[in-house]
Amino acid sequence: MFETAAMPTDDLFREDARLRECRACIVSIDERGIRLDRTVFYPLGGGQAGDSGELVLGSGAVLAIADTRKGEHPGEIVHVPAAGQDQLLASLQRDCPVIARIDWDRRHRHMRFHTATHLLCALVPHPVDGCSITSGYARLDFHMSEPLDKDALSAGLARLVAEAHPVSHRWITDAELDANPGLVRSMSVQPPRGTGRVRLLEIEGVDLQPCGGTHVANTAEIGAAVVTKIEKKSAMTRRVVLGFAD
Repeated sequence: MFETAAMPTDDLFREDARLRECRACIVSIDERGIRLDRTVFYPLGGGQAGDSGELVLGSGAVLAIADTRKGEHPGEIVHVPAAGQDQLLASLQRDCPVIARIDWDRRHRHMRFHTATHLLCALVPHPVDGCSITSGYARLDFHMSEPLDKDALSAGLARLVAEAHPVSHRWITDAELDANPGLVRSMSVQPPRGTGRVRLLEIEGVDLQPCGGTHVANTAEIGAAVVTKIEKKSAMTRRVVLGFAD
């Protein structure tokens, strides 16, 4: 294992969530995992699960990546190897070239679910105080006391998906966000700051809020998302769980 001075990872997924792989070089390795100079792997954050996938070495050997996490320093991304690969890990060296390749099917489900949660935010006009986005389900916890109708929300999601709204992102400054606090819907996850700019996710005509996650390009790409469960978690929390009908 070897370490170098901390440096931010070039996070290619921020601008293009459809990238499935990229060429990169190993920057450092420690007990937490592997850092690359650039990556397509999304790290756990904002409620969205970290990517899994593989690093293909110059020799053709394949190192399985089980998870992706944020590093201890701003902008660092750590690729967490799956267990049982000690011999292969011991052979890695600084500046070793690799191909970083995500598990695309799993990532695409994250993208579909994450965009679906933004549609849900448009249907339920209350602050969000918890969220989780995985490949198997997504959930949002809304700060509210009123009951929610499962069938009505599923119908609303189906309508917004069928309307095929374009999805895009743009960047604003921290100062612009401070001047428009109403853009922030989440009580539990604050927009990522520290670089002087904040990423806004826009679903045309439907939703606009800060978000650093990965998303599909059009709501039609979400497919058949439905509300599978609504729970009363507390007097002021209603949990909505999403699944895919297909």
